Amino acid sequence: QVKLTESGGGLVQVGDSLRLSCATSESAPRAYGMAWFRQAPGKERELVAAISRSGTFTDYAASVKGRFTISRDIAENAVVLQMNSLKPEDTAVYYCAGRRDSQWYMTYRMSDEYDYWGQGTQVTVSS
Repeated sequence: QVKLTESGGGLVQVGDSLRLSCATSESAPRAYGMAWFRQAPGKERELVAAISRSGTFTDYAASVKGRFTISRDIAENAVVLQMNSLKPEDTAVYYCAGRRDSQWYMTYRMSDEYDYWGQGTQVTVSS
């Protein structure tokens, strides 16, 4: 069973950038579809970005498109979320998720399509 560990969260100002990293206990990025979700207080967990097993295909929530970038760091067995131009509405706990996938081109938008989850990392954007 793969273990996912997020890091990189923190308190930043509006317009700042943060880089979240999801370290995996095995070579999950090569065999797994991966994603970042977030959950703000009182709200449902929502997809932020997803990346296919191959790393070729990505998918983003409309609210972050053009500001956030998901990528794979093969050397580190990690998935990275680069977040730029942060807004107060980006404040949430960010979770890394993964699913073993035989389809190299697929991305998945629903939380129940993922089997493995990290503990989450808090991102707070202050105005």
